[in-house]
Amino acid sequence: MELKILNINGQLLTDSREVASMIGKRHDHLLADIRKYQTVLCSQDFGSEQFFLNSTYLDSRNNEQPCFLLTKKGCDMVANKLTGEKGIIFTATYVTKFEEMERQLINLNQPSYKIEDPIKRAEKWIVEQKEKQQLKLQNAQKEQIINELQPKATYYDLVLQNKSLLSISKIAKDYGMSARTFNKLLHELGVQFRQGDCWLLYQRYADKGYTQSKTHTIDSEKSKMHTYWTQKGRLFIYELLKNRKGILPIIERENQQVG
Repeated sequence: MELKILNINGQLLTDSREVASMIGKRHDHLLADIRKYQTVLCSQDFGSEQFFLNSTYLDSRNNEQPCFLLTKKGCDMVANKLTGEKGIIFTATYVTKFEEMERQLINLNQPSYKIEDPIKRAEKWIVEQKEKQQLKLQNAQKEQIINELQPKATYYDLVLQNKSLLSISKIAKDYGMSARTFNKLLHELGVQFRQGDCWLLYQRYADKGYTQSKTHTIDSEKSKMHTYWTQKGRLFIYELLKNRKGILPIIERENQQVG
């Protein structure tokens, strides 16, 4: 039986959908079990992220659905609840697969300067540089997410709390602009910067609760972070554009013309 092991930033993980298929369990039932494990782990001050990482995937209708990425410890926990032949086969499979990937990681982690063959050394150097660029992007993304999770609490924040999130394209539409033009405008105003193909807030705005980031799984090896604006962020943009650029949303421009 096959079990895909993912190498995500050097961490070996497997998808809960793969696990559910292997052990012959409905995926939603496995998710419910994992959530129970997380509750118990957190209640005892165990970091559940050592076992399970929250993730999402897009279903056949392109709708976002929840899933988990399991570490080897997470697989251990699931396996310990299984009995009979399925439990034995699952345990043997994931232990073997994780060990294979661990050996591959050791080989991959050999630095380029230790490789004697000049062509292979050059190829490995190129891979290392790409990994460094990707790591820089991921670190910037993680920093933004951490700051988003720790906004400064004020009464103003409480008044503006709203679970509705907006993409930048929707906010740009309020002003009759494209998302590309709007992102460029916010960059010129010192609000955000581009890292790879992702727009991130500068540090002075990162902890204000203006954005929330979500990571979407593209396939078994790739994922992409998308930044969404909160209602508070939307109001911030409104005040910024009005005060710094004299730019108003279409609806207010129309009201001025009527008045």
